[in-house]
Amino acid sequence: MNKTTLLLIAIFLPVALASYSDTVQANPTTATIVYSGNLDGELEPCGCSETGDLGGILRRAAKIAELRKEQPELFLLSSGSLLANASPRDRLKSEYILKGIAALDYDAIGLQWRDLAYGVEFLNSPPLPWTVFNWKKRDIGKFLPQRNLKHGDVELAFFSWLDPEGSPFRQMEGDHNPVSGKTDQLQEALQQAKQKGMLTVLTTTLTQEEASKLVTLDNVDILMIKSAYEEYSKPVLQGKTLILQPGSRGMRLGRVDLKTDGKGNITSWQHKVIPLPKSIPDAPFLKTWYDEYNAKVKAAYLASVEQRKLQQSGQSPYTGSEACQGCHAKPYEIWSKSLHARAFEQLEEVGKSFDPDCIICHTVGFEQPGGYIDTRLTMHLLNVQCESCHGAGRTHADSQGKKPTPNADWPKEKICKQCHTQPHSPKFGFDSYWARIAH
Repeated sequence: MNKTTLLLIAIFLPVALASYSDTVQANPTTATIVYSGNLDGELEPCGCSETGDLGGILRRAAKIAELRKEQPELFLLSSGSLLANASPRDRLKSEYILKGIAALDYDAIGLQWRDLAYGVEFLNSPPLPWTVFNWKKRDIGKFLPQRNLKHGDVELAFFSWLDPEGSPFRQMEGDHNPVSGKTDQLQEALQQAKQKGMLTVLTTTLTQEEASKLVTLDNVDILMIKSAYEEYSKPVLQGKTLILQPGSRGMRLGRVDLKTDGKGNITSWQHKVIPLPKSIPDAPFLKTWYDEYNAKVKAAYLASVEQRKLQQSGQSPYTGSEACQGCHAKPYEIWSKSLHARAFEQLEEVGKSFDPDCIICHTVGFEQPGGYIDTRLTMHLLNVQCESCHGAGRTHADSQGKKPTPNADWPKEKICKQCHTQPHSPKFGFDSYWARIAH
């Protein structure tokens, strides 16, 4: 080999290697992300209406297992708000939500204020991949500022921002807010992740406009914004950032299939919303978890029955529908042939006759003085009866109709909406529903 040839090799070999290196880095990759938003304490769906019978951890687990069988390298992400604390019963439900979600093996979960309803220790048992970038007190919980994930050829950096303005501590004197409002470190971390060629995901409870003011989106490939109610929104591309808005209540999952240029930049994407109807079978590996949950719910209910038996004395303000029959024979006949008259049977058929969240709309006066306690003591108050709609009727009956029922001045639609709420009866329309029981 002569000197001229060696000189040419010396000149062009580094250029060729650099070109090869750039080609390797720029090789396109594909990634699948399955994502969800606010579960909001919905361990399982209310099955009272077909349109509302979507979601639940059992179905979610089965669908995720199916998706992982199809695409083992998928990323499973959540923007948080798993729990609820609207009633005393929600603590038990929250405990089992955490256990159920832990079995689904999420890659990363953003933290929202509602998740902290029962404290940090409660939230970390069992351990879950909670992520919050601006949490100050790193020493009291397993809240990592970011999660670096790798599935297949794709590296993903997951960040979550907890809005300080939503903090329940912000009104307290002194520096009690556990999160910081400074964004410079978040900007820097996002930039570093992008420089490494990672796909960056940022979740927040802010709107798209608010998040754009929080950080520049140049280094954010995917922004998950504040969840919409139930329905997932259509993704929007803002510059190079894909904006995702999950739905709530765990009724659906979102899936996005991405192609990147090998440097973490999205070049194309396809999006799909995955409903979770009752046709999806329950995940068999969660049967023990679900049976244990129902057993705990039943035990808590039976304990509350004993407490109410001790508390209640004297005559109940509720009479049951038999007392109404004498003066209101025709309405009674219409009612007796309706689904309302068999509402409690429906609970028994699906094993939920001990669940207070269901009993309250399938009996008369549940958790009210003199109302339904259980099938042994208050069988006459089973099902959706006259007093479920019109209020306790003893005074009305004893006065031979001279004293009106408590809800006598209510519009019919208001009466129905005591139970036919959006979560339980999403397609409720007064005209069509009333026609079924008009009297």
